[in-house]
Amino acid sequence: MMSQSKPNSETLERERIVFEIIKTNPGLHHNALLKQIVPQFMAKTTFEKTRDSLLEKEVIFARMDGNMKFYIPTEDCDQKLWRRIERNTTTSYHDLKLEIKRLDVDYFHKDIDEKILVANTLLQNLIRVDSGFTILDSIKNPKKTLYRDEHLTIQQLIHQVFTMISKDKDFEIVLPSIVSNVDLLTSNVS
Repeated sequence: MMSQSKPNSETLERERIVFEIIKTNPGLHHNALLKQIVPQFMAKTTFEKTRDSLLEKEVIFARMDGNMKFYIPTEDCDQKLWRRIERNTTTSYHDLKLEIKRLDVDYFHKDIDEKILVANTLLQNLIRVDSGFTILDSIKNPKKTLYRDEHLTIQQLIHQVFTMISKDKDFEIVLPSIVSNVDLLTSNVS
């Protein structure tokens, strides 16, 4: 299922600081970079986590020169990021289709709290995946819907989840929680 990690503003600020220092000081090796950042901006372990996050996202890459490690901004970073979004969105999309298919049998045997949690998580992830396809549509061609079939399938999957909820014996207890969660997901947040 799709990851639930949500970056907070502190994490984004740390990534920006590390990336900016790497970009403006391309000749700094690992230890010199560490001295620039720690303790002025963050602790050493926080720096390491932030650096690892940037490496994982392919925003930067590491190059060894002798026994020294240098971090360099990735060329064509935007293209790699879009491919990563596409890969993650497509993987989550297929995982959700399989999960909903299996749930048609399992859902009715769960207790009420599990039903609420499962339905809310599925709907939240379906909305996220649909948003991922919308972002990809916007990036690739803002005048066309390239992922029309995927959007339609997600619409059908959302319908399938609501149909499953409505056919359940605990419908009257589960539905208000689901509607409240969907309201939160679709309301305008400032």
